Amino acid sequence: MVDTEVGERIQGYLRELKSSSVSLVEGHGSKEGAEAEGGRRKREKVQELESTNCRKEGGEKMIGRGDSSEVRDLLVVLGEDIFSIILSHLDARSVAHSLLVSRAWHKVASSDRLWSSKLEELWMGKAHLPRSGMLRKISKLEAYSLSMMDGKRSRIMQDDICDHVWQFQFKQTAPDYWRNLDPFWQGTGSPMRRYFHSDGSQTSDPDDKVWGGHESAYSIVTSFVGDGRIREHYVRINRWPKMSVWRKPNWSWEMTNQLCCYSSIPDADKEGGTGPLFPVCTEACHQELHKDKPS
Repeated sequence: MVDTEVGERIQGYLRELKSSSVSLVEGHGSKEGAEAEGGRRKREKVQELESTNCRKEGGEKMIGRGDSSEVRDLLVVLGEDIFSIILSHLDARSVAHSLLVSRAWHKVASSDRLWSSKLEELWMGKAHLPRSGMLRKISKLEAYSLSMMDGKRSRIMQDDICDHVWQFQFKQTAPDYWRNLDPFWQGTGSPMRRYFHSDGSQTSDPDDKVWGGHESAYSIVTSFVGDGRIREHYVRINRWPKMSVWRKPNWSWEMTNQLCCYSSIPDADKEGGTGPLFPVCTEACHQELHKDKPS
């Protein structure tokens, strides 16, 4: 078993890491920037840890001050296996901070064995899993980071619209004639479904009473202001009122206007994931790109 004092010392150090404002996993800056911001405190803490050693007293390992010949890094004292177990009980943000301590810590804290469980926890209960996070040749840490980035994205792309099947229903504010044809309101069958295609068209199931066989086309509109903030983002179908786009906590999508609502149907089991393959530049990304430009 791990010596109690060793465990307490590690927990104290990782609590220090938790309090840091930099998080690699959540994309708040580069590794170099993190080291520059918290470098002094981390170096002082590492020096404090390295000033400890492991002594044999009464047949048990004790942590205490000693001469330089007996100095041991806690990773060396505990070994990679035990150290990995300790990290596995921490949240992903804290594990990400430990990547900055040293190369040896980075090697342990970035292992696929450690991040596989973190990734499973992140994906649990999600309606859609991002295609960018399911690439075969990337590490589990990279998959976690890309999944986090995609999960925070509120800007819908054509890949999102086309990859999912959508449940369609009229709102209570819609005319009675339409609601009388909607099985959701009448309780006469399964909700209506809609399908978007890469050629810009939209279709429905053959027995859809509302559809009527007419042609339908959609467009995605996104505009930005000078500093990179999204000014307007919506989806329009034919000449119907534009639909606002919402991203839910479970990573599903909703498109709605005053007449109707489209909700993406969960498909987390879809092989290869869904959505854009490459990370999408979000509003925060645009702000970062524009922050140093002269006004």
